[in-house]
Amino acid sequence: MRVLGIDPGLRNLGWGLIDMQGSRLTHVANGIIHSEGTDLSLRLLQLHSELTRVVEKYAPDAAAVEQTFVNKDAVATLKLGQARGIALLVPAQAGLDVGEYAPNAVKKAVVGVGHAAKEQVAHMVKVQLPGVVLAGADAADALAIAICHAHHLQSAGRLGIAIKGADARRVTGARGLA
Repeated sequence: MRVLGIDPGLRNLGWGLIDMQGSRLTHVANGIIHSEGTDLSLRLLQLHSELTRVVEKYAPDAAAVEQTFVNKDAVATLKLGQARGIALLVPAQAGLDVGEYAPNAVKKAVVGVGHAAKEQVAHMVKVQLPGVVLAGADAADALAIAICHAHHLQSAGRLGIAIKGADARRVTGARGLA
């Protein structure tokens, strides 16, 4: 399964792709989409166009986006929210389910600590994806989001198998009583 992680940003939108085979994760690609200019609508269009190209080129099976936290600058938060809308829209247009994770949840999944520094996140991404060359901090964060989602999908898959097994045992046991 191929997982796309997206770290939304209006000026720099990080993206990273990993392949998940069982518990094994491998790096596919990563990068940063830069939007330029002062016209917000054109910058959002740049993000949409470039992220759409990434999705078309790499054909992910699942996607995940980091949730926005509210900071003291309401205008900056609103602009980040608009970029995050693009990050949610593009995978949805491709028919993908999109997971959403708080920054602390991503850090805890990748580093083991919810308040890890960016440098720690990048280091652990390199540890978990040997040989990866990071396009920058935003791409490292995007790969961390993809890793977090992969762990979530693995856990959900194991839970689904366990539930099916329990249901099968219950049905078999019920037949044995009849």
